[in-house]
Amino acid sequence: MIDYMQNKSPKIAIIIGTKAELIKCMPVMVELQKQKRDYWFIHTGQHPLEKICKEFDIKEPDFTMSKEPKISTKFWSKINKFSLFWFLLMIFKIKKKLKEIKPKYVIYHGDTMSTAAASIGSSSLLNINKNWKNVHLEAGLRSGSLWEPFPEEISRNICDKFSDILLAVSDLSEKNLKKEKLKGKIIKIGNTIIDSSEYIYKKAGKKFKKEKEEYALINIHRHEHLRNKESLRKIIEIINVIRTKGIWPLHDNTEYYLKKYGLFDKINQEKILITPLKTYEEFIFLLANCKYLIADGGSIQEESLVFKKPCVILRKRTERQEGLSTGINFLTGVEVETAKKVIKDIEVNKIKIKNFKNPYGEVGLSKKIVEMLK
Repeated sequence: MIDYMQNKSPKIAIIIGTKAELIKCMPVMVELQKQKRDYWFIHTGQHPLEKICKEFDIKEPDFTMSKEPKISTKFWSKINKFSLFWFLLMIFKIKKKLKEIKPKYVIYHGDTMSTAAASIGSSSLLNINKNWKNVHLEAGLRSGSLWEPFPEEISRNICDKFSDILLAVSDLSEKNLKKEKLKGKIIKIGNTIIDSSEYIYKKAGKKFKKEKEEYALINIHRHEHLRNKESLRKIIEIINVIRTKGIWPLHDNTEYYLKKYGLFDKINQEKILITPLKTYEEFIFLLANCKYLIADGGSIQEESLVFKKPCVILRKRTERQEGLSTGINFLTGVEVETAKKVIKDIEVNKIKIKNFKNPYGEVGLSKKIVEMLK
């Protein structure tokens, strides 16, 4: 690690805890490195990030606030006493570290426990007369319910409340923030997933070959589904309707609950290929070349818009509401017949992909963010 304390200290601190946060902060970090501008990389330890840092050609964390887990996440779909204690401890660890390094800007992304801890730990609530501005990247997303998705909807509300600068991802997110009359300065900038996807797909295209046949790409990991046997049973019933090939890179916690509930063997593995979790490069390559997606996550809805792939969203609500107006994102919940009908319509080409302007912007917005922070 570079000993920044012996040199001129960086002006920007970037606080990251999860793989998804790193994916979306990555193009900003790459741009900073391209301009030879140093930055502090503070890792909360919520997810293991060492491999993905190497994959993205960005430096490893300067500071790690807690020991990384060996599995995919520290909390494994559980909000309990341990995770709440970790959250509170992280707030004060972040506060202490920022007072030590004295940045000009503190950037955090998204809606995780790490993001919420970063927003509070860097806020004027705990740092009277602080000398930095704290910046929420991906501000203004709202599902309309504090409990769906939980706890992300609560986290993003906390982040927006405690941030000095709110980088809104779309017209709708900007409207949400203005409606809430928050103290932070609102700037509509777009979503960095545009740059991330473009950057990674270019790299992936040099390494991987396209599948010879059409396939659906599956991604299921939401904790409200994993903790509910009936919900998971319905998801398997929906997925089993696939007539083309299905590829399902399986999260370790998803596999655990499928086996716990006796549902793993119910998957039609003659049609659906179960694989270990992919690197982000390989996942993006699979996504960019699939026929359609079946998912319950958040960022994958944005990635579906980048590559114009129909996405069946197995959730009741989404904070990425911009995608629903494009005609390729379908919010079906785990309503079996509804989801089955959408899948069938996609497979027989009843659903046509129209040209649309991506509501999250165009390639190059990470450079705009770096220029703004000058």
